[in-house]
Amino acid sequence: MCTIFAFGLVAFGFLCMGPVNIAVDSYGPVTDNAQSIFELAQTEHIPGIKEEIRRDFGFDPDFEQGKHYLEANDSAGNTFKATAKPVLIGTAVVGATTMIFSIILLLEHAGLLHLSLTDAPVILGFICGGAVVFWFSGASMQAVTTGAYRAVEFIKRNMNLDKKEADMQDSITVVRICTQYAQAGMWNIFLALLSITLAFAFFDPNFFVAYLVSIAVFGLFQAIYMANAGGAWDNAKKLVEVDLKEKGTPLHAATVIGDTVGDPFKDTTSVALNPIIKFSTLFGLLAVEIAVSIKLDAAAGRGTDFTPYVGAVLLLVALVFVWRSFYSMRIPREKALVPDDVVASDPHAPREQMARH
Repeated sequence: MCTIFAFGLVAFGFLCMGPVNIAVDSYGPVTDNAQSIFELAQTEHIPGIKEEIRRDFGFDPDFEQGKHYLEANDSAGNTFKATAKPVLIGTAVVGATTMIFSIILLLEHAGLLHLSLTDAPVILGFICGGAVVFWFSGASMQAVTTGAYRAVEFIKRNMNLDKKEADMQDSITVVRICTQYAQAGMWNIFLALLSITLAFAFFDPNFFVAYLVSIAVFGLFQAIYMANAGGAWDNAKKLVEVDLKEKGTPLHAATVIGDTVGDPFKDTTSVALNPIIKFSTLFGLLAVEIAVSIKLDAAAGRGTDFTPYVGAVLLLVALVFVWRSFYSMRIPREKALVPDDVVASDPHAPREQMARH
């Protein structure tokens, strides 16, 4: 009990760092938005703006130097975000560990605790926990990629990119498209995770304890890795733009492609692993209590142990949503641009070549 209480104190200590974590994690978006607002405002192109600033504020503006400072500060913000996210995921893991202890005590009290590394359910639980973490990482990034593709397709087909000023209605439409596809992808992931958690809890409590331990450990290191790797990709682009001053070069294009991986790494998947661990542990605790109650009633002759059948049905439902999280979120092939006969004759032809047919 002293060990469990100690873990609870560690979790409380992590939560007491909340104001510091919020401040550090907020610095990144503030610097990122400041740099974006400066670019979109196009202040340096306003006629007579230098004279107006000199008259009203008493200094001569250096817009190039200002952009340099903003982009360099954005790199610092990326590093700040990459530093804060592992601390946040640490709070989830410590809190989840405390609740896992609660499940272990519940099973011990009911006489159902059989945790041994040589037991097949325990080993399988460790494997399944890691598999769910990596599935979630891929599915969440797939949802982001598809949503971004849809937004780009809409912009290419419906927006006049030669306009000097942004159109509010166009911006609202792009935000709506991104939101719709992000929600579509997240619904599949959420329902799959909910079904998996309930199914595993009903199958075997000892298997489920090993699953929760595995998802916490794998989730911790996966989140730290993705936060740091994403920040590194983002800062690589800033390094090319700010320090090397090679914007518009093939090197810059390569770092932009890397940033399209780094952004969902650090801003989607690594952050979302925090509530995934908490959600699985909390709902799992409730589901295990229900499953243990049903098993004890069946052992006492007061009913039937139907938990394996419920678990099997929930697992089938989960697999359907796992399938949807990838295959229903794939980037579709536009039939108008890529006819079937062209794909059949040359499946490796470039998109531009296909569009000419």
